[in-house]
Amino acid sequence: MGFNDTLNGMRRSNTDRIVFGICGGLAQATGTPVWIWRAAFVLLAIFGGAGVVTYLVLWIFMPPPPPA
Repeated sequence: MGFNDTLNGMRRSNTDRIVFGICGGLAQATGTPVWIWRAAFVLLAIFGGAGVVTYLVLWIFMPPPPPA
C-alpha cells in the first residue's frame, strides 16, 4: 500500500476516540499504536502549540468514519 492510498483511506476513528478520533484514525492508517500519536500531539501542544493547530486542521479535513 502506497503513501497516497494511506492518505486516501485515512478517516477519523469511530471506536478509538477520546475527543474527535483523530489519533485513533492516524493509528489505524499508519499501523502505529495510538498512544504514540497522542503523545506527539501533547508534546507539540506543550512546545509551541503546533499540536493544537494540527489537531484542529485534521479535525476539519479528515473525513468522519463510515456509518456503522
